[in-house]
Amino acid sequence: MDGMFSGVFTIVAFLTILVLLVLVHELGHFLTARAMDIPVEEFGIGFPPRAAVLFERGGTKYTLNWLPLGGFVRFAGDSGVYGSGGLAVVAPWKKILVLLAGPLANLVLAALIFIIIFLVRGVPVVTGVVVNEVYPGTPSAVAGFRTNDIITALDGQPITGADDIRAVAVARLGEPVVVQVQRDGAPLELTVTPGPWSYGTATSTGGYGFVYRPQTETRPADVPTAIGTGVSYTGDVLLRFGEGFGQLFGGLTGANAMPEGGVTGVVGIARGTGQVFERDGWLGLANWMAIISLNLFLVNLLPIPALDGSHILFSLIEIVRRGRKIPPEREATVHAFGFIMLMCLMVVITVSDVSNWVRGMPALGGG
Repeated sequence: MDGMFSGVFTIVAFLTILVLLVLVHELGHFLTARAMDIPVEEFGIGFPPRAAVLFERGGTKYTLNWLPLGGFVRFAGDSGVYGSGGLAVVAPWKKILVLLAGPLANLVLAALIFIIIFLVRGVPVVTGVVVNEVYPGTPSAVAGFRTNDIITALDGQPITGADDIRAVAVARLGEPVVVQVQRDGAPLELTVTPGPWSYGTATSTGGYGFVYRPQTETRPADVPTAIGTGVSYTGDVLLRFGEGFGQLFGGLTGANAMPEGGVTGVVGIARGTGQVFERDGWLGLANWMAIISLNLFLVNLLPIPALDGSHILFSLIEIVRRGRKIPPEREATVHAFGFIMLMCLMVVITVSDVSNWVRGMPALGGG
């Protein structure tokens, strides 16, 4: 891809993804509020200053604004101090539902994208496991396993996932297991007895003594299979993100080392958008959009001032206090302070992103 065209495409693709994800987020807030008859004064595409009022319906102005960075929802009576508008007068459980709807919209969008990707590309199916290394003197070495052996079945039961290997070792500890293997394209049967083993610093109280990885092939998927795989994959990605956030929090508090690669901001994500498209094409770009959407889902639920999670926390406090509100001015001060801190953090991360860019470091890691 030509350098100038690549740069323009990256900017356009990134802004398009950002606008769509933020609009979906705000649409979640908006539709939930309307469903609960909470008055909404304005649904804006982009951020002010206002360019035009597209139309007005049901007491809501639908506007187009000059800064193309997503969108916003302004509740009726909002004076600029959070908690002073129409959302403040409703029951706190209703506020929580409206606030949750934005992140949940990002979650649903990500799952839908993954489902479409699996429909188009097919789903990965585990057909066996590949032996990467066999430790000397262990049950697998005694049984005659070799590197690159493909294990397809255990006692005649086909391998459906890498976890099957460990599960059989636990269930059949000390008992012989007949293993069906493909070696250089030819079928072979080996008999291994799972048990304790050690090699160097590696030890096990019961296993085989080889390192393995799943072997998969992509197969066409019908709609139910794509839906199930997409939902399951969404959960797997969220779990990995949760672990990453845990490592990041531990790194910030000194409990563990910072995760490799650190934190990426807007510039890094924008650069990553172009790299993903060049490497994986349109499906890769769709996958990238889903991953960013899941990030928005998780980040917005964090109890950080100015984010949805913080507003939800204040609503929960209101429920615990049996309807006694924290004064709007105090809440607004907390959110304003949090917003300033977020902006400062974004500046620091952006400086780091630009520095990595100048030094020629790839946005997606690696060498």
